[in-house]
Parts: sequence; structure tokens; C-alpha cells
Amino acid sequence: MTNELDGVAVFVQVVEAGSFTLAAERLHLTRSAIGKVISRLEARLGVRLLHRTTRSHTLTEAGRVYYDRCVRALAELDAGAAEVESGLSEPRGRLRVSVPIAFGHQCVAPVLFALARQHPKLQIDISFSDRAVDLIEEHFDLAVRIGDLRDTTRLEARRLGTQHLSIGASASYLAQYGKPVALEDFAGHTGISYSRNGTASAWQVLDADGSERELPITRQLSLDDVQAIADAGIAGLGLVYLPCWLLERHIAAGKLVAVRELCGPRPLPIHVVWPKTPYLPSKTRCAVDALVAEIPKLKLG
Repeated sequence: MTNELDGVAVFVQVVEAGSFTLAAERLHLTRSAIGKVISRLEARLGVRLLHRTTRSHTLTEAGRVYYDRCVRALAELDAGAAEVESGLSEPRGRLRVSVPIAFGHQCVAPVLFALARQHPKLQIDISFSDRAVDLIEEHFDLAVRIGDLRDTTRLEARRLGTQHLSIGASASYLAQYGKPVALEDFAGHTGISYSRNGTASAWQVLDADGSERELPITRQLSLDDVQAIADAGIAGLGLVYLPCWLLERHIAAGKLVAVRELCGPRPLPIHVVWPKTPYLPSKTRCAVDALVAEIPKLKLG
């Protein structure tokens, strides 16, 4: 049975990755090692599974049939392992987690650090990225997402809270330029903007009547990291429009002052998500339970 399984997971990874090189990166192997595994698998089966070129590969007809069977077999093995593991009292094994960069550092990582101290047999691998990873394709056990959920057909989710936005500034900036009160007062003020792919986000806020308005701020700095925006605000370079979980920390530390609180037009939900499975492994369940218990204690808005 062991011989029959040799190379199966590597073959599936090669097909799903689309290249030997990417599969090698994901499996932490060399490209030549991947090629040898596939060659041995083909020799054992007596068929060619992949049409290879120097840059790509495609499945043969036999390869397609075999791939479909392998995917189902590996899914059954994973389900069996998860079912067994779900009955274990002590979480163990490798847990891969994807988190947003700033929120992950400030809010999620401390919870997972505490979890690691509590469960020595649990190996936690945290990836910090603002990219919405594909949990299934990239083999993550769970992720924390800020914003509306999209892939609800393949993922389960539990809500952790809601992200609200507020405006702040350093005391030195407000002493020099004054504190804006009415929306019209923001005209002429400098705002440090969040920017992604060269496009700066508008500062949309709610007016007294509940309608959305864009603040007439002047943009001098645009950054693609909210912690960097906070740092620029602390340096007195302008107003900052930040999530409350970040702004409140700097206000509590005396580095920033609140200017306009909970002013964003649409708060964003925060979820922990994981691939749908009949049996949730104990390592994943304990991480989800810890995040659900601890994250709402933070001041998110």
C-alpha cells in the first residue's frame, strides 16, 4: 500500500501548481527531485501522466483519469486523519494560518502565541499578507479576513468582530493647524492616505444626516501599509484615517489624538475562515475557539 501511495501527493501538487518549479517551491524540494518522483510514478504505472515541455506540462488522458482518482483518494485520507485527530484531547501538528499584515501583528499573533505556549505539540506557521490567499490551493488551515466574505461555498466562517474607522492626528500637528470639527473644517488639512496599486482611497465619512461625503483633504503622502500611516501621523505629517483597533493603541499610548471617531460609512466584518470539512481537526478547532474568545475583547470600534 505504501508503494502505491509513493509520489501521489507530489503528482497532485504538480498538476495543481501548474509547473514543476512552483510545486517544488510549495513542497520545499528541488525541481529535479520533483521530476524524479514523477518519472518513478510513471514507470511504476507503465503510462505517461504528463506531456512535458521546457516551460509547462499538460495532463495526458491517462494522467487526467489518474489525477481525478488521486484527488479523491487524498481527500479520503485527509478526512480520515481529521476524524481521528478530532477525537484527540491535545491539539498537535502543523497549523498554517494566513492573517492580514497589521491586524495580524497587532491582534491575531498574540492570541496564537498564547495558544502555542498552551499546546507545546502544536506547530503554528503564520503567514502575514494582505492578499486573500486560496486556503485550499495553498494548503492553509485557516485565515483571518477583513471585509465581505466571497468564497462561502468552500469555506466555513465565524465572525470575530467589526472594523470601524476613525480619524486622528498627533498633538503637534493639531497645535500647528488646529483641530477640524465640522466636515468643512477638513479643507486645507493634510491627510495621509492609504494607497494600493497607485490608487489612493477616498476619505468617505458620514454626515450628520447619515449621507456619505468625501472629506476635502490634501494628500501629500500615500502609503500601502496602515502601520506606516500611523507612524507618519505620529511624526506630525498629517491626519490619519485608520481602523480603530490600530488608532486606539496609539491614542492610549499618548502618540495620537482622536479627531473624529467612528466616522467611516461602512464598517467591515472580521471573520476567521477555514475550508469546509466534515471533521474539523482539533488543532484548527482550538485556534478558531481561541480567536473567537479573544479578538472580540479588543477595541475594534
